[in-house]
Amino acid sequence: MRPIRFLLAFAVLLCAAAPAAAGPRGPVTVFAAASLTNALKRVADAYKTRTGAPVALSFAGSSVLAKQIDASGGADVFISADTSWMDYLEKRGRIVAAAREALLGNRLVLIAPKRAPVTLAIAPHFPLLKALGGGRLAVADTASVPAGRYAREALTSLGVWKTVAAHLAQAENVRVALAYVARGEAPLGIVYRTDALIEPAVTIVGTFPNSSHVPIVYPAALVRDARPGAATFLAFLSSAPARALFEKAGFTVLVPPLRR
Repeated sequence: MRPIRFLLAFAVLLCAAAPAAAGPRGPVTVFAAASLTNALKRVADAYKTRTGAPVALSFAGSSVLAKQIDASGGADVFISADTSWMDYLEKRGRIVAAAREALLGNRLVLIAPKRAPVTLAIAPHFPLLKALGGGRLAVADTASVPAGRYAREALTSLGVWKTVAAHLAQAENVRVALAYVARGEAPLGIVYRTDALIEPAVTIVGTFPNSSHVPIVYPAALVRDARPGAATFLAFLSSAPARALFEKAGFTVLVPPLRR
C-alpha cells in the first residue's frame, strides 16, 4: 500500500468517527465527469449523512472541467472519465500526484431508443451505417470528450469508423449524447453502460469488446491547494458505502478496499 493509502485510510476513520466535526467550513467542491452525475450525487449524500459536511458537485465533460481547473481552479477534487485529462493537469502541476487513484471502470455500449429497438451484433466491420438508416450516430465529442474518444477508438479498431465518421451527432458530453437517443433524435448512440442503465427510454443493443479500446478508467485526485476536508471526501470514495453505491450504478470499483 502506498503512503497515500495510509493517509486516506486514516481520513476515512476520522470521517466515520466524527460525524459532527464538519464545522462552519464551506463545502468541498468536486468537478466530475458527466457520466458520474447520478452515482456521485448519491455518494455525496451518503457522505453528508455520515459527516454533516456538504459537497458541491459540478458535472461536465472531463475536457471542459480539466481546462477550467487549469485556467482558474475552482475545484478541490477532480474525477475524470479518462487518464489523459488527469495527466494533462498533473503535467501542469494542478493536482497532487501522490493523491491520485484509479477509482472506477466502465463499459462502452451501443444504444437505441426503446420504442425503436435495433438488432445488431457488434463485431469487426459490422453494418453500423446501414443500421443508422440515414440518421446520425450520437456520440460525445470524439476529439476531446473521453466517451467520444473511446467510441472513435472502438469503431476504428472494428473497421467501421470511416463509414460513419460523416454521420455523427457529436455532443458536448456523454449525457447529451444519451439524451439525443432517448428523445429519438438519433437512431443509435454510443455511451457508457452506466448511462444506459439510468435512462428508461433507451435499450442496450450491444457492448463493445474491451479489446477494441483502451480500458475505461476514472481517476480521482486532489487539486493543488484543495481546502481542508477534500482528502477526507476523496478517501470516502473508496469506503464500503461509496463502493456499494458505485457498484449498484454499474461501475467497477478499481481502487482496493481500504484496510481498517
